[in-house]
Amino acid sequence: MRSTKVFKAAVFILAAVLAGCSASGSAAGSSAPASVPASTAEEETAGIYTPGTYTATTAGRNGDLTVEVTFSADKIEEIRVTDHTETDGIGTNATDNLPAKIVETQSLGVDAVAGATITSDAIIAAVADCVTQAGGDPEALKNVEVEAAEPTEEKTIDTDLAIVGGGGAGMVAAIRAEELGLNVVLVEKMPFMGGALSISGGNQVVMGSQMQKDLGVEDDSSDSMVEDFMKNGANLNVPELIRLYADNVGDTSDWLQEIGVTYNLEGGLHKLAEYSHDRELAYTGGGAGAGEALRNKVAESGAEVLLNTRASELLTDGEGNVTGVIAADETTKYTINAKAVLLATGGYGYNKDLLEGNMKNALYYGPVSSTGDGLLMATAEGINADTRLLEYGKRYPNGIEVSEGIAKSTINGNIPAWTMSAILVNKEGKRVVNEKASNRTILETELQQTGQQLYLVMDQETFDVWKDALGYDVQEYLDANGSTTPVFGHGDTIEEAAAAAGVDGAELAKTIETYNGYVEAGEDAEFGRLPEYMTMPIGDGPYYIVEQKPRFATTMGGLVIDTDLHVLNKDGNVIGNLFAAGELVGGVMGDDSPSGANNGWAVTSGKLAAESIAEALAE
Repeated sequence: MRSTKVFKAAVFILAAVLAGCSASGSAAGSSAPASVPASTAEEETAGIYTPGTYTATTAGRNGDLTVEVTFSADKIEEIRVTDHTETDGIGTNATDNLPAKIVETQSLGVDAVAGATITSDAIIAAVADCVTQAGGDPEALKNVEVEAAEPTEEKTIDTDLAIVGGGGAGMVAAIRAEELGLNVVLVEKMPFMGGALSISGGNQVVMGSQMQKDLGVEDDSSDSMVEDFMKNGANLNVPELIRLYADNVGDTSDWLQEIGVTYNLEGGLHKLAEYSHDRELAYTGGGAGAGEALRNKVAESGAEVLLNTRASELLTDGEGNVTGVIAADETTKYTINAKAVLLATGGYGYNKDLLEGNMKNALYYGPVSSTGDGLLMATAEGINADTRLLEYGKRYPNGIEVSEGIAKSTINGNIPAWTMSAILVNKEGKRVVNEKASNRTILETELQQTGQQLYLVMDQETFDVWKDALGYDVQEYLDANGSTTPVFGHGDTIEEAAAAAGVDGAELAKTIETYNGYVEAGEDAEFGRLPEYMTMPIGDGPYYIVEQKPRFATTMGGLVIDTDLHVLNKDGNVIGNLFAAGELVGGVMGDDSPSGANNGWAVTSGKLAAESIAEALAE
């Protein structure tokens, strides 16, 4: 916490700097205060702020976010987020907690809430607007230092199983281990559990499940799934691990239903080019819905959960066997002695020091928690875990660059758009790929184009559906009309939209005429897009052209494990009592993962790890 001296000094400096500011002055374009109590001129100029309640609205991650800030003459008294559409359990950690921290510290220099950076930045920006309206100086408040807390207590915990990481794999492992009678401590560095699963599109492979059979697919098999995955992963998959996955994902899916995770059965199985059988389902409520269901079940399970607690070191007995983990939160350093440790810390996509090759330059859209903590702990001297395929990540071809190096996905909009009239073109205005080909095929084509990107072209009718399905607001990008990234060029004519997006308009007009001819004929003579995805010609404007860039969230490389989920060292031997699950494991997918695969592996490997550990501890 910030010291009293720092606070008093900051208030003194701010008072000196801001003395004499007009009490009634406000930023141009800002809303007037909701209420300004009457006061004398002397009282107004003596304080830092014009007392009252002020309102400001900024863009959050999913849409507009509104705050109300109440000021006395010399301090921020209260901050309330009155309206937002941020993700429950993720963005809401910022809306619920950050306002109180700003009031406590009287600073806009507070750290963003982990995992909710965009929401945090939106809150800070809105509060800064209100500070300006109240006659204060937001820049001075940003310079008020907030001292980082250091742990002052120590605590030792003894348990059967310590799980590091509370994403899909970690939560599932905790639930299953408690079912099997183990005492569990789960350590999560974020203020919430959910990980990559919670912010994913929320799709999962359910091959072999009763759900798949009930939805009409009874002839799928482990052999077929393995074959599809090996092909998609360039045969770099570890055969025994992809077989383990295929043999167990069906039972895992049915078990998840039993413990409260629900699937969108009404939406049905998805038809995907990567799969020879329909074997993917969406969770009800997407990834956020699945994350919430698992969090609720963890809470019921009896597992002890330490949030905002970062694991930093694995404990050993001096002979290479792992005996626990060291972790800490703001106030307490924990020594957790455990009979087994499961690392389920996710990937390393947000740690550029661990990325290799082309992955260093790809746009990232995954969780900020994916910093490779488990990888670093396991490969430390004295443990020496082995790794594989660290140079690969799962890249999708459908990202927009919302800030430098950071992407958002357009896939939720693209899916319905492909059933209407949307097409993909390159900068030269030409179609170069079947829009319903596999993600891998589209990505490989995209990387060969000018600027290593494609453009999504839509008429008004298709754009309206696409925009509504996205799950976040794009008005800011539309207003820029191609002048900044992400490029959302639009215009009443094809030529106007193309000019805004930087695409060859004359060639694009020809491409659209040709494509509409294919729609009328019922056959895509160039790229073989199926008639069921060519139901409408590209119609009247306005027209919209949206950039499509490679993005990634998931890393394919990681630790080497055996089929019992034991972590192996560089000599190929089991590291005693150490297990790994989820994205941290390398080699399951090869160099690329098909849709729904990563969530499926997370939950399947989490369940299998718990069962393997319970069996090992029972011996």
